[in-house]
Amino acid sequence: MVKRKTALKIRQAHRYLGIFIGIQFIMWTVSGLYFSWTDIDEIHGDQFLKTEMKHPNFSGLGSPTEFNPEIEMNSLQLKEVAGEPYYWINEEILQNARTGEIKESLSETEAVEVANQHIIDELEVTGVERITSTGKHHEYRGRPLPAYVISYNTSEDIRAYVSETDGAFRTLRHRDWRWFDFLWMTHTMDYEGRDNFNNLILRAFSLLGLITVLSGFLLWYTSSPTIRKFTNKKKKKKT
Repeated sequence: MVKRKTALKIRQAHRYLGIFIGIQFIMWTVSGLYFSWTDIDEIHGDQFLKTEMKHPNFSGLGSPTEFNPEIEMNSLQLKEVAGEPYYWINEEILQNARTGEIKESLSETEAVEVANQHIIDELEVTGVERITSTGKHHEYRGRPLPAYVISYNTSEDIRAYVSETDGAFRTLRHRDWRWFDFLWMTHTMDYEGRDNFNNLILRAFSLLGLITVLSGFLLWYTSSPTIRKFTNKKKKKKT
């Protein structure tokens, strides 16, 4: 049987490990509960987006090769920007598909038109902001810049993001998404990009969690009256 002094050391180690990683265990549990009780489509903000998009039938379009005889085209996309047809060439040139005019950037008015094509009509625009940079924890991190942020008058604090360069509706963010993003960060313990499950912090806490559980089993073994009685019986039989 384990000596009393050794048992006390195991108990002390288990206690301190529990205190050290207990907060993280709570965050794992809380975030896991939140993920399992929420609808991922609602987190994406699908309830604020139009279910059917109306696309006009464009006519009188010019040929992109005639507009740009000197450009080698590796990619070409016909897209609508604020009701007008545009060619998105080589993922860097936005060109009016009727006139051939190159569009350097969207205006605020055009960005609002693009956003409103996707956002349900019940929502009212309250502000427009142009951003040129984002931090590691910004809700628009890792996406094309510059961009316009269109805010809407709702309790959910809805913001739509439209790329200034190509006029694309990039994403929508709202209150529940921000809660999800924060809890996802605490769950993965990736405080930089959110999605790296191989980071050192997560590995360390996972090992410490395993050690805590194993120390708990060992503590039960060293302090269990049943195990103690069983061990004493074996000793008596030997003597």
